[in-house]
This record gives sequence, C-alpha cells and structure tokens, in this order.
Amino acid sequence: MSSTLNKISNGNFFEDFQLNQVIHHATPRTIGEGEVALYIALTGARQVLHSADTVAQSLGYNTRPVDDLLAFHIAFGKTVPDISVNAVANLGYADVRFLHPVYIGDTLSTSSTVIGLKQNSNGKSGVVYVRSIAINQLQQPVFSWVRWVMIHKNNVDAPSPDAVVPSLPSHVPVEELSVPGFLDARKFNTAVTGGQHLWDDYAAGERINHPAGITISDSDHTLATKLYQNNARLHFDDVMMKKTAFGRRLMYGGHVISLCRALSHDGLENALSIAAINAGSHCNPSFGDDTIYTWSEVLDKWVVPNRTDVGALRLRMVGVKNIPADSLASMYISNEGKQTYHPNVVLDLDYTVLMPRKPV
Repeated sequence: MSSTLNKISNGNFFEDFQLNQVIHHATPRTIGEGEVALYIALTGARQVLHSADTVAQSLGYNTRPVDDLLAFHIAFGKTVPDISVNAVANLGYADVRFLHPVYIGDTLSTSSTVIGLKQNSNGKSGVVYVRSIAINQLQQPVFSWVRWVMIHKNNVDAPSPDAVVPSLPSHVPVEELSVPGFLDARKFNTAVTGGQHLWDDYAAGERINHPAGITISDSDHTLATKLYQNNARLHFDDVMMKKTAFGRRLMYGGHVISLCRALSHDGLENALSIAAINAGSHCNPSFGDDTIYTWSEVLDKWVVPNRTDVGALRLRMVGVKNIPADSLASMYISNEGKQTYHPNVVLDLDYTVLMPRKPV
C-alpha cells in the first residue's frame, strides 16, 4: 500500500508558535438574521440598540447593528482552530477595541500576530499572546484585541522559547474610543429601555447588583459555542475532558461574558454599545447547569471629546456562579496570606460602554 500525506491537522501546540508569526485564519463568516435570533434565544440579551431598527435609526444608524458580543465571538471563533484548539484555558483579554459597527450581511475575516510566548515551569504547556484583528468585506477593521492562552505542548522535549511577555495598556483611553460620527443621542428616549438613568446619574465607586440569574445547560452552552464556530476541544469532547482534572467539558468563557452582559441590562438599561474591553480574566471554570449572576462596579466615567450627547462609563463586570451577586461583598478571598479570586467568581471584566447624557 502506497503511503499518503496526512490530511488531518491536529492544530498548533505551544512549540509550534513563533514570535511575530502572522496567521491568516480560515472560513470568513457572513452574519445573518438567524444568528441574531439564536443569540437572543441563548442569552436573553435585551440591549436596545441591537434589538430594534427604529431605535437604531433614531440614533443615526441605517439599521440595527449586530450585538457587539455576538459579532466579537464570531470574529474570535475564527482564531480558535489555529490558536487555541489545543488550549488548556483562555486566560485573559486586553486592549479590545470595537472599531466599527457590524451589520447583518457583513462578512468577517480575522488574522493574528504572535506577540508573546512563555513556557510554564512544568514544561508541559505554555502561554501564547496574540494580537488579532477582524475586518469586514470592505476591508474596514471592526475589532482588534489581545488575548493570552495556555496551550498544551505536544512534544514535552521541545526546547523552551525565550520568554517574551508583552506590555499591555491598563485601558483604552477615552480619546481613542471609536464613537461613530453619525451617532446622535440628543433626543434619546429612555422609554424604549424602561430605565431612566443616564450617564450623568452614575458615579465612580458605585456597585450595581443585577438581580437576575440564568442557569445554562450543557446543550445551551454547547450550541452557543457552535454558533461562534469555536471548535476548542475542551468545550466539546467529553471523553477527553473526563481524563483531566476538571472531569467534564468547560463552558466557553466568552459565552459567560455574554450571559453576564445580558444580565447586566437591569441597572444599565441605557448602555448603548461596548466601546472597549480593557482587561479581562476567566477566574474559575464554569460548567453546564451552573447558574450565573453578575454585579457591576463603576470604575470611572469619562466625557467623550467633542461630544455632549454621549459619555463613556468604565465598568467592572463580575460574574459569579451558583450564588447571588449580592451575597459576596468582595470577589477576593485570602488564601495563605495571598489574595485570590473567590471560588465562585468566574469572570472579572473591565470594559467601557457608551451611554446617552442628559440634554445640556
């Protein structure tokens, strides 16, 4: 029998990445109405800009844009086969910029550059840092982001690369936020959201305990991850995951972000869109049948340069599992003299939203 080339790719392992390597990811994705409806079914998201054409048009949009996180997860999903299909876990995000609205009918493509590498002390895995950018069919950048992922080594004897950990900004400055020039919120009507509080009504340091929780089943989070075309094995392969310390499949952390964002609607009803994700960590794993709750802390509020109709709120969104948000005074506990995340805290996300201001 003649030999043939192996036609199956097992994805990249830690030792396959090189500093400054550029990867153009496969499978561009055109977003349709079906994705939008399914995303609402899986998250219950109620952000008004993404729900109603009439509201979007009153703010200057031609039609409602696709939910920020749905579009981001789809763009992010393009990177998984090359970056994180062999991941132990996705560890964090930084400098995530929402650059241009995404609309139904847009086609997204993504590429990534390796900007950092660091092998773990156990020699069995390492952390890969990548900066990714997604563009639409007009070659307009719609997202850019940095994330870091812990990835298995396939050959534990492969040499360790020189450690390079990139320096990342603490947040996206307000003057660098992308605010659509056509956006006009001077006549924003709070009746469409059911919430009366605008940018002026929030203060740095205040905490909002969002009251609702949502229990997510294995089938729901699996379907959501398929929607984003994220094929990381730790979300799907139960046989493989039973052999790990977790003993079962993990919920995709990005979907946890979406659930928390949906739950945060109560108390932040008039947050129109996400302008940036400044930093983020998946603090503990989530699994099917966990119930997710969330609280938000206002970290800062900024006047957007040359705008009087919208302001920017920098928020810290904390996701917890299986206990109500108001039952935790802090997301941290003391562990042998060190401050660590409470075991029920699953998400710590620092992000910035745009919100209408009161008329001047």
